[in-house]
Amino acid sequence: MQLTVVIPTYNEAENLPRLASALFALPLEDLRLLVVDDNSPDGTGELVEELAAGSPGRVDVLHRTGKLGLGTAYISGFGRALQLGAQAIAQMDADFSHPPEKLLELLAALDTCDVALGSRYIPGGSVDLHWPLWRKGLSYFGSLYARIILGLPIHDATGGFKIWRRETLLGMPLERIRSNGYAFQVEMSYVAHRLGYTFREIPFYFADRRVGTSKMSFHIQREAAIRVWQMLYEYRHLKRKSPA
Repeated sequence: MQLTVVIPTYNEAENLPRLASALFALPLEDLRLLVVDDNSPDGTGELVEELAAGSPGRVDVLHRTGKLGLGTAYISGFGRALQLGAQAIAQMDADFSHPPEKLLELLAALDTCDVALGSRYIPGGSVDLHWPLWRKGLSYFGSLYARIILGLPIHDATGGFKIWRRETLLGMPLERIRSNGYAFQVEMSYVAHRLGYTFREIPFYFADRRVGTSKMSFHIQREAAIRVWQMLYEYRHLKRKSPA
C-alpha cells in the first residue's frame, strides 16, 4: 500500500531533516513525504526542496504564501496526495510528538478499519511526563468535551496522528471542512463518523516537542470549543449514502 505522509510546517527547519531520515528508515518501500509549508521564515520550504532533490519521487513540497492555518494545509496536502495516487494518507506533526515508528502499527491497523488513529487516551497511551498537571487536564478535557458533545466513538477526539484510506478521504466532503486550527482534527473525525467510516485506535506516547515553539494558543483553544457546537448543527443531516 503506497503511503504518503502529509506534514504541515511553519518554522520546522531544525526538525524536518531528522524526521525525513526517521521516516525513510522505516521498512516501507513505497513511503513518500509531502510537506505543506506556510512560507516559513526559517527556510523550511527551501530545505524541503533540497531534500526533494536528493530523493527524487519520494519528497514533495507545497509552498503557500503565508500562515494560512492547519486545516487548509491538510486539505491541500490531502488533495495533492490523492492526485499523486496515494493509497493511504498519514497526517502527523513535524516535531516528533508523533513517533514515526508508530506508522507501521497504524498502517497495519488500516487493514481492519477506514481510519487508524494514534491515541493518547486508551490503555498504553499517554502524554509527556513533564507536562504540568493543568496542561494534561486541559488536553484530556478538550478531547472528552468533543467526544461527549459529538458522540464520537474514539477516546482521542482531538488527536492529529492518523492514517486515512484513500477511499475514505475520497468519500468525504473535504470542501465543507472549515475548521482551521486544532478543531480541524475533531471535524475530520466527526464527518468520518457521520458517514459511517470505522476507526481503530492505537496507543502511543505523545512527547513534547524538543526543538522550536508550540503553535497552540488560547485563540485556537477557544475556536475549538465553539466549533464543536457548530459542527453538531452543520452536519446534522450528513449520512453515508446507500449503495445504488
